[in-house]
Amino acid sequence: MDYILGMLPAPPPLAWLDPGEDFPPVNQSWGAESRAPGLLAVGGALNVETLCRAYRNGIFPWFSMGQPILWWSPDPRMVLQVEAFRLHPSFKKFLRKFARTDGCEIRIDSAFEQVIGACASSPRAGQSGTWIVPDMIAAYGEMHRAGHAHSVETWMHGRLVGGLYCIALGKSVFGESMFSRVSEASKVALAALVCFCSHHGIQQIDCQQNTAHLASLGACEVSRVAFIEQLTAAQTGLAPQWKFETLYWDELIHPDSPAT
Repeated sequence: MDYILGMLPAPPPLAWLDPGEDFPPVNQSWGAESRAPGLLAVGGALNVETLCRAYRNGIFPWFSMGQPILWWSPDPRMVLQVEAFRLHPSFKKFLRKFARTDGCEIRIDSAFEQVIGACASSPRAGQSGTWIVPDMIAAYGEMHRAGHAHSVETWMHGRLVGGLYCIALGKSVFGESMFSRVSEASKVALAALVCFCSHHGIQQIDCQQNTAHLASLGACEVSRVAFIEQLTAAQTGLAPQWKFETLYWDELIHPDSPAT
């Protein structure tokens, strides 16, 4: 109605995709003046081939129960440059204790289904529901089995207490969602992912959209052009083996490394 009344400029028509159809150019996404900035297309499919093609082009799905598949490519893009991760002194102390405590460990891909299920049951701040609907859970389970989706898990004394899941293509990493069952557990998983990326020469973690929490950890907005340029370069890199080693903590919490 606002568009009809002239209160907002009408956005360009959305592309409605058939399964297997190519995405439109990302510069055709709705702009900041619309009610849904970054919205690019509707429809298509959530299979492995389509999801990989989307992520390789800076596009991701995000929709709620009862909606069709919605594809997004926002500009600007929220990105965590690995070297810019903010490790506050109190959390650095917490990480050091975690790393040297028996029974506290990081695992990768040992409980992917549990992690995505826990993320689905933990809505983001300010949201009453979840965008991780059953179709998304099934699709990302297929991505995991294809080797493109990974979980980084915080374990304490045999209990999964927090974690995150992400997409990885070559040396490009796209963060999806996190959860915590005890204080700081999701942040520990993110710190572990930062350590993993730093060790393997992965420069950035896509965070998709701006939140105050991500900004407090060092993430910032970059132009879509800059994001896709780095994304394109990263995909040519050899994918690392997704396994966490304790020595990776030295990338962040070596006794001589400063806290920021």
